Amino acid sequence: MPSTPVEVDAAVVLLGASVTAITHPLLYVKLLIQVGHEPLPPAVGTTMFGRPVLYLPGLFSYAQYILKVDGKVGLFRGLSPRIVSSTISTVARGKIKRTSHEMIFQCLSRVATHPFHVISVRCMAQFIGRETEYSGVFSCMVKILKEEGLSGLYSGFVPHVLGDVLFLWCCNLLGYFINTYAADDSFSQASTIRSYTKFVMGISLSVLTYPFTLVAVVMAVNNCGLAAGLPPRFPVFKSWLHCWNHLSAEGQLFRGSRLFFRRAPVTLPLSVED
Repeated sequence: MPSTPVEVDAAVVLLGASVTAITHPLLYVKLLIQVGHEPLPPAVGTTMFGRPVLYLPGLFSYAQYILKVDGKVGLFRGLSPRIVSSTISTVARGKIKRTSHEMIFQCLSRVATHPFHVISVRCMAQFIGRETEYSGVFSCMVKILKEEGLSGLYSGFVPHVLGDVLFLWCCNLLGYFINTYAADDSFSQASTIRSYTKFVMGISLSVLTYPFTLVAVVMAVNNCGLAAGLPPRFPVFKSWLHCWNHLSAEGQLFRGSRLFFRRAPVTLPLSVED
């Protein structure tokens, strides 16, 4: 007996929530690196050419440190709001194919899910200062609304949605030109190339739009009362552009984009604990 649309939707939502839960520790480590938290000293290593270099802890070393401090449950800080956000996105996702409509959908989806992104970021960022101010989706939402108003729930929204829209348009436009002109029907492997074009373009463009994601994360925690977003770790930013310029000046716009073989900067951030 074929599955009903409701059953299919429920299965998709459940699968999405499962993937979110499984990959959460990876995102957790990535976020702590994005906000500049380096609790472990760098280790001496060598490049493929034998040149000595200092490497900051990778994904597994960082995860082991979190396990040591907070235990297994600690690896899943901030998971609940991420699952809520993932569920909303999955339910609302995509039956609209035209780029202009996709853009509208993406913006509306971000409006609905961004508050949960902010809550999740702050729950995870508490690890740095060992705070316990953010716990529970509903209580966090009430706390932010009471102390910061609606704007608090949308901290970092502009760079987040700009990154989404830029990624969407560039991915679709590049895919269109490649599929139309570089892999037309006269080419024997055109169908194979077209099937992989959007995937490959997505990976490439995610690198280019990464600074928007980073700035959105930093702004979500900046000046919210947590140590992760206050001086001396970060100045209090006047706008997301101020944040962007600050990170750019420090050469940190791609911080956290790599989780392995992370070379230590010449001057380590203040968050490094010897």
